[in-house]
This record gives sequence, structure tokens and C-alpha cells, in this order.
Amino acid sequence: MYQVIIVVHVLLGLSVIGFVLIQQGKGADAGAAFGSASSGSVFGAQGASSFLSRTTAILAALFFSTSLGLAVMIGNQEGNVDLMDAPEVEKVIADVPLVNGSDSAPAPALDSVPVIKIATPAAKVEEDSTLVDTAEKEVQAVVKTIENKAEVVIDDTKAAISDVQETGVVTE
Repeated sequence: MYQVIIVVHVLLGLSVIGFVLIQQGKGADAGAAFGSASSGSVFGAQGASSFLSRTTAILAALFFSTSLGLAVMIGNQEGNVDLMDAPEVEKVIADVPLVNGSDSAPAPALDSVPVIKIATPAAKVEEDSTLVDTAEKEVQAVVKTIENKAEVVIDDTKAAISDVQETGVVTE
């Protein structure tokens, strides 16, 4: 059924284009004022203009109705896919902890982070473990610094809030 409506739709579109191109414009009637137009034409005294315009109007109405029918048929299909729908993204919490998320897992302690062991010469393993230990100590130092700064900010904020509650004046 869909293919039949498509074929009829295309034929109606081509017919409308053809009938519009066949019609004469309003300027073509200027020659009739000087007697060059014949009143005894095949389509009557007015000529072909009313026949062509009526036929064009009917074909255009049919073209619009087939357009509407095709749109309704496409809209009623089951399993239609909207291009604006995006697939859902899976939540990844395994390796990286989320910040300020309700579903976030707590950051793993540095002691519980698994170390991948690769079969390499003993000197290389010892060098790599030294690098890992150094990096672990540096990370712990950074974490401790951040914790200390956070405690200072929290204490300053508590002091500022209590000052505002007592005096009603905001100070920096």
C-alpha cells in the first residue's frame, strides 16, 4: 500500500508541475485586446485557462492528500526510531570515583589498590616498585595537604558564621 501511494504521489507531483508550466500568464491576454484571440477554441470562449487552473487545483489537492496520507502511515508504524533519542550511557564507577555524585563509590584506599605484576627481570621489578612507592608517598602527601586546607577552610567558615549570628555583620 505504501509503495502504491508513493507512486501516485510522484505522478501527481509531476502532473502538477506539468500543468503549471502549460498555463499562460496574465500578460499573454494582452494580445486578445487587439483581436488576435479566437473565441471558438476547444475549451470554450475563455480558452484553456479555466480548465488548466481547475485541473491544477484538483491535482494539487490530491498531491497534498497523498502527502498527508504518507505522513500518517509513517507516524503509525511500530518501532519507529526518533533521531533525537540518544542511547543511555552506562555508569562507570569501577576505576574512577565520581565527585559529588549520589551514586559515587568511595575512593579506594591506597593500600587496597591492586598492583599488576608483570614478568620482568628482577632489577626492573625492584625499580618499578621503588617508583610506585615514591608515587604513593607523593599522593599521600598531596591528600594530607588537601585535608589540612579543607579543615582550615571549614574552621574559618564556622567562625564567620558564628560571628554573623552574634553580631549580624558580615566581615571578611
